[in-house]
Amino acid sequence: MKTRVVQAVLAMLLAVAGVTAGAAQLRSDHPIIGTWRITLPDGSCSETYRIRADGTTLVFSHEEVAESTFVITDQPDKNGFYKEVDTIVKDNGKSDCTGEITQPGRAVTNYLQFHPSGDMFLMCVERSLDRCIGPFVRVRGSAI
Repeated sequence: MKTRVVQAVLAMLLAVAGVTAGAAQLRSDHPIIGTWRITLPDGSCSETYRIRADGTTLVFSHEEVAESTFVITDQPDKNGFYKEVDTIVKDNGKSDCTGEITQPGRAVTNYLQFHPSGDMFLMCVERSLDRCIGPFVRVRGSAI
């Protein structure tokens, strides 16, 4: 009995550690911190990202609710791109705006470029504007 309790506690601790694994505290004025929304071109669906200074993200996309951890460079490179590595750590198993179901555990690297206003950014698969999605638009206030 005592062994099962210890195993259950260890499993809980590992699960909690998994939520923050890979996350890193950001400087308080990092441009990525905040709530962002991207809408499909036909307007049929939006995704909302609540990006926190502790290196975690909460995502709402159609029926999906997901949590991730991320690491992002503190400053952009010479071409204005921030390198970001994001890992989904939890997902409710429901479909996102594209109809897909996200599988936790996969790390994805993207390159973000912010508009000079700080209120929009593009997410690119490489350090180039050739293959990007966006704009992600900053959501002001507390509504998501």
